[in-house]
Amino acid sequence: LCCCEYVDRRGRRNHLAACCCDCEELDDGCDRWLTCKSLPPGALERIADTIADRLRVPWFSGAVKINVSLVPPLVLLPVFLHVAALHFLLGLIVLTSLPVVVLWYYYLTHRRKERTLFFLSLGLFSLGYMYYVFLREVVPRGRVEYSQVVALTCGLILMLAALSRAKKDPGYLPIPAGNEKPSQQGLPNKSVSESSSGLHGVSRPAGSRAVNGEAKGYCRMAAEQPEGVKKDWCTKCQLVRPARAGHCRLCGRCVRRLDHHCVWINSCVGEQNHQAFILALSFFMLTSVYGITLTLHTICRGRTPFVALFYCPGAYSDYSSALSFTCVWYCAIVTAGMGYILLIQLLNISYNVTEREARLALRDNTGRRLLGGLVIDTGQYNRGLLCNWGHFLSLGSSPPQRSAEDIV
Repeated sequence: LCCCEYVDRRGRRNHLAACCCDCEELDDGCDRWLTCKSLPPGALERIADTIADRLRVPWFSGAVKINVSLVPPLVLLPVFLHVAALHFLLGLIVLTSLPVVVLWYYYLTHRRKERTLFFLSLGLFSLGYMYYVFLREVVPRGRVEYSQVVALTCGLILMLAALSRAKKDPGYLPIPAGNEKPSQQGLPNKSVSESSSGLHGVSRPAGSRAVNGEAKGYCRMAAEQPEGVKKDWCTKCQLVRPARAGHCRLCGRCVRRLDHHCVWINSCVGEQNHQAFILALSFFMLTSVYGITLTLHTICRGRTPFVALFYCPGAYSDYSSALSFTCVWYCAIVTAGMGYILLIQLLNISYNVTEREARLALRDNTGRRLLGGLVIDTGQYNRGLLCNWGHFLSLGSSPPQRSAEDIV
């Protein structure tokens, strides 16, 4: 294949020059629209699939397909922010509608159980574009020192490093070779008692190492593997899951100590990447608040950041200030959302409960609502604040040991 050729979804060899030709689905749709006929079921999906298949860029080994969900943030975000900077009312409309559209798209993809790169693309491009506006519009005004720019840049780099670590393996359980069922046919409909030896009902000694690579010690062992907790069978992955593991419907894999599937990193949050996920959120909060403060001190002089966020008379005096102020409000909205996620995460860690366990407890009515409903305490793994945080900080400290369930 040359750099402009590719093999389409039907296995045919095509060229980028013909990407707008011979689209049978689109031709049929236009014919029906002109003749006032209704489209057949699935016509729009087939047209969308054809467009997504032909959206490619030239590359050395053949045209590379571009994920369609990456494109909208790259195009629409700068357009919306520049439109919002034209007038105060336009800014109010745009900044109100953007969260609504993002939430609508989230529930749409969540209901269809689809994975999408839209949210990851939106988050990364928002960071890059806000940093670009800060360097282009705020720094040249002369009120931001060089050391402050360096501090902001370091915070951004640390956040991206933590995000890169959070994108790695969350703790997937190995799928059995050939996806074959274990030899014990009675397991799929029965839960297996927890044990260090796997399929046998032998109790683990009090001082032994936990299955998930836990260090020795009563607090962490009791918090992770309390007496009476059952392992269960996953019919999707055809394996016996250890305690607190769960199956992600979006990833199609079982994850150790599954917390939730995060659309912002397009991956699960589990035993191996939960710490990095918290670090990424923390660095984002610090960097974002610091950048918002520096920008407001520059365009709204003489006012505290909180007052300037709601009352800045000279913000729309020129287009540069208006764009900076609009980006500040956009960052404030995103920061508030991420701050709420971080708060819930910190509370869950303090009570040693995952989001998955909290949802199951609410469904089964087995948990207690605490702190106004911000956290659901199941009481199953809670061993006190210090032990709970000690257990969290020890996650992923050693590679998980393979049990008999993983081998089969």
